[in-house]
Amino acid sequence: MAFPKIGNIAPDFSLLNQSNEIIQLKDFKGKSNVLVYFYPKAATPGCTVQACGIRDYAAEFKKLNTRVFAISPDSPAKLQKFATKYDLEFDLLSDEDHAVADAYGVWGLKKFMGREFMGIIRTSFIIDQSGRLVKILEKVNTKTHNDDVIDYIKTLP
Repeated sequence: MAFPKIGNIAPDFSLLNQSNEIIQLKDFKGKSNVLVYFYPKAATPGCTVQACGIRDYAAEFKKLNTRVFAISPDSPAKLQKFATKYDLEFDLLSDEDHAVADAYGVWGLKKFMGREFMGIIRTSFIIDQSGRLVKILEKVNTKTHNDDVIDYIKTLP
């Protein structure tokens, strides 16, 4: 699948978060910028580094009027454990059927230790207050992800 086009309205979604609350992207249109980042699996080493980096910069995201949504194919219960263990106060969203990952073009063939399988390709999307996709970050570095997205968000009007 292909990524949605920069400049287009970002694909909407309605997903359960770690508290079993429904989160809809459209509810943030006209209110805040949005970072949507897709990650393969909660509580794995790279995903934990990435999530904790976002957590540690929560005040900066708030100052930049940016909501963060992290999406994985994990269940809400697993996401709750992940959030509790690492004090993650942003929304972790459950995309168990990977329909949203498909819409964003991040569900694809992966290779790990000589094995091929389908899964989330770690990618981030920045959506401006008008609901338009303004940036796609591919090949995300989990250690610098928070700085990379904040640097870009600072350039938005």
